Amino acid sequence: MFLKIHEYQAKELMASRGIAVPIGRVAHTVDEAVAAVRPIVEASGNPVVVVKSQIHAGGRGKGRFVEHPDLGGVTVVTDGIKGGVKATEERVRELAKAMLGSTLVTVQTGSAGKRVNRLYIEQGIDIARELYLSVVLDRSTSHNLVMASTEGGMDIEEVAAHTPEKILKEDVDPNVGLQDFQARRLAFALGLSGDANRNGVRFLKALSALATELDTDLVEINPLVVTTSGQVMALDGKLSIDNNALFRHKDVVEMRDLSEEDAAEVEASKFGLSFIKLDGSIGCLVNGAGLAMATMDTIKQVGGEPANFLDVGGGATTENVTAAFKIITRDPNVKGIFVNIFGGIMKCDTIANGVVEAVHQVGLQVPLVVRLEGTNVALGKKIIDESGLNVVSASDMKDGARKIVELAGGAK
Repeated sequence: MFLKIHEYQAKELMASRGIAVPIGRVAHTVDEAVAAVRPIVEASGNPVVVVKSQIHAGGRGKGRFVEHPDLGGVTVVTDGIKGGVKATEERVRELAKAMLGSTLVTVQTGSAGKRVNRLYIEQGIDIARELYLSVVLDRSTSHNLVMASTEGGMDIEEVAAHTPEKILKEDVDPNVGLQDFQARRLAFALGLSGDANRNGVRFLKALSALATELDTDLVEINPLVVTTSGQVMALDGKLSIDNNALFRHKDVVEMRDLSEEDAAEVEASKFGLSFIKLDGSIGCLVNGAGLAMATMDTIKQVGGEPANFLDVGGGATTENVTAAFKIITRDPNVKGIFVNIFGGIMKCDTIANGVVEAVHQVGLQVPLVVRLEGTNVALGKKIIDESGLNVVSASDMKDGARKIVELAGGAK
């Protein structure tokens, strides 16, 4: 699980570490958006500004608003070239009124889209070239991997799919970081020369250091731009951090935007549950990430579709299990629930008590299949059997998957 933050927040973290980013200001209201224009224009000396929707999804430039199909999620305002700052302010006012509160649909949001609650007003940049740069955690080596390409911009996915040889890579040894020769090799391969080369080397090393310091899963700059004056600058910024490392980064935790996250996932995190909502109809309550994955695979194998990934973990209490059950039952798409527990650290009687308590609190409107094995299994089954609940027992995982798919209406 990873914490995502907005572009403007990622740029704040970059700027504080000496990484070049455009001048910009966040705006939550129309008036804040308009008020941001004049200081940005005066500080940058450029009459052009850019209005950017802030959501946790890529593809904003190509995205479109449901309420305003002709309007994209990122809009360049050039009115100030001829009309001055006042003209820019009026255009920004129009855009902010249209964007704030509207739903932006991109290739990464799905058809439901995301509501835009924040805008980022940013200086226009005189762009000479657009490049691509990211630092991603390579799980096969447990090292960060710097990836770069001369083909920057909105179609980097097409580059990766059709011309992967255009993507350059450098492994980062966590003991020494990205070395000078590696940064220079990347800079030369990207075609940077003169001031741009020197600035590019500094940028590459600083971004790699940021990724290591913040325990990131991904830092992506798309596009990384070279200006007409030889500056190398992050025109965009995406950053996600491993949740397991957040105790080291309290400042980043404060940047969390709960409105961008699924409400059920937020609720689950309060109880220490690992929960991810999916599109199926079979709710899953499982202990252990590996068993949870195997449970979902088995449900799909017998013709069903899981409605969630939910790992209650090894140290869950009756309260945690009750909360997990409530979260599952709130999903209107759930047509059946499969509780699949192998008791090791987690005891079967704890799960059983949690299920019984949850059903007594919220009721049971869909079929429930329970498979228990391991520590205190006999006691767990006894608790379920004596509860008076309409529960179907399963002898093993595949038996349970078959039964819940059948009870929930059959294979989809």
